[in-house]
Amino acid sequence: MARLEDIVKKYQDGARFVISAPMLRLDAEEFDTLVKVWMQDDNRGFELAEPPHRKVVDGEFFIDRITVIRVST
Repeated sequence: MARLEDIVKKYQDGARFVISAPMLRLDAEEFDTLVKVWMQDDNRGFELAEPPHRKVVDGEFFIDRITVIRVST
C-alpha cells in the first residue's frame, strides 16, 4: 500500500496534485474517514486546493478524491 507520506514527498512546495482512495488502496468510506481526520491536522504537508470529490455508495456520499497543494511542514 502506498503511504501518504511517500506520495506527498514526491512533490515540491506549491505543487497541486490529487490523492485518491485507490492510490491508498482504500474504499470510499475508509478514505472519507481518513480525509476528515487530515482536514483537522495542520501538519500533514498539504492543504485542500478545492472541495473534495464525492462518490455515491448505497445512497450515501463519500469523499473518494481530493485535490491538494503541497505546503512546507
